[in-house]
Parts: sequence; structure tokens; C-alpha cells
Amino acid sequence: MITQGELSGMILAGGQGRRMGGRDKGLEPFAGRPLVAHVIERLEGRVAEVMINANRHLDAYRALADRVVIDAEDGFQGPLMGIYSGLRAATTPWLVVAPCDSPALPDDLVARLVAGIGGADIAVAHDGERLHPVVALLRTALADDLAAALAAGERKIDRWYARHGWCEVDFSDCPEAFANLNTDDEKRRLEQVVSHRAHKESPTS
Repeated sequence: MITQGELSGMILAGGQGRRMGGRDKGLEPFAGRPLVAHVIERLEGRVAEVMINANRHLDAYRALADRVVIDAEDGFQGPLMGIYSGLRAATTPWLVVAPCDSPALPDDLVARLVAGIGGADIAVAHDGERLHPVVALLRTALADDLAAALAAGERKIDRWYARHGWCEVDFSDCPEAFANLNTDDEKRRLEQVVSHRAHKESPTS
């Protein structure tokens, strides 16, 4: 079994936020805190280090995580470049990645990915209907192979995963946990869901 000391965590917050008018999604206020703070909660105490992959507002992100990792190459080249940058920066054999815009991820996300990976090199969350390629556990030794793929022009996460031994991890009991935020309307709806869940889980409710 992979232990906490063998795991790094990284939140992908390096995009341009085009569908939100270019705003930095990870720092958008959400239920009273930056959006990325909700995802940090799912990793803290479960990994040896929490990193944030960001390309803007680095000081703001440094205040929230153990370390900020910028893309190894500039130009906002997408999440696969972010994953590569995390694999290269991690000091542990394994890396958990998650997006900054999924604030309702399950509390046991890390434990379930670890339990589900078996002998594979990559474990990817599946909500019962579709795969979530940016919610995954990866062996950091894959960094060199990913560097070669990126150099050859690959930018599709699923195509790169298919080159390796990978598996799905079943999260079909909580598909709503993988809702992500791309617009202000989605943000408002998700805030209601998250605040309702927090109220239900509160010992005083």
C-alpha cells in the first residue's frame, strides 16, 4: 500500500480561465474562500506535500500551499503540461492530481485512488458515467516518458494515459462530487450544493 510519505498532491490551477472572462479560477471566491482552498482540504493530511500548479498570481497561491509549481514550458499548454510539471517537481514516488475547480471532491479521494490502483502506474477517477482524467494518481517515474510525448506534440491526457498501465477507480456512488466550475452560473449552483452538504455534516445541524 502506498503511504502518505510516498505521496505528493498537486492542484491544477494553471489555466487561463477563458470561460470565466480570463479570471483565475482557483482564486475565485467560493463559499467564503478561494475555490482552490476547498480542493486543498481534500489533500492536506493525506499527502507529504501539497503543491499548486499555477502560472499567474503566484504569491497568492504560495500563501495557500506548500509549494507552487509553474508550467515547465510557457504558453498555457494545458493540463498535460501541468501534470508533467508536477511529476517533475514531486519528490515522492507518487503524485495525486486534482483540478482547482471541483470543490465538492470526496473527502476520501486520496484513499480511494490509492486503494484502487493495484499494480497500475496510473489510476483515474470514474463517476459511473465518465472518466475524470485530471483526477488521478500517477507514478512520478513517468515524467521522462511524458516529456517525450509533449515534445512530440501530444496534449491529450487520455491518449498519453493509454500508453501506460492505467485503471479506473469507481466513484459511481458520488458522481456529483466531480462537478466543476466553468461559469458564474455553475459557481452559484455549486455553492448551494456545497453549503447544503456542509450544513448536513455539521454536528450542530
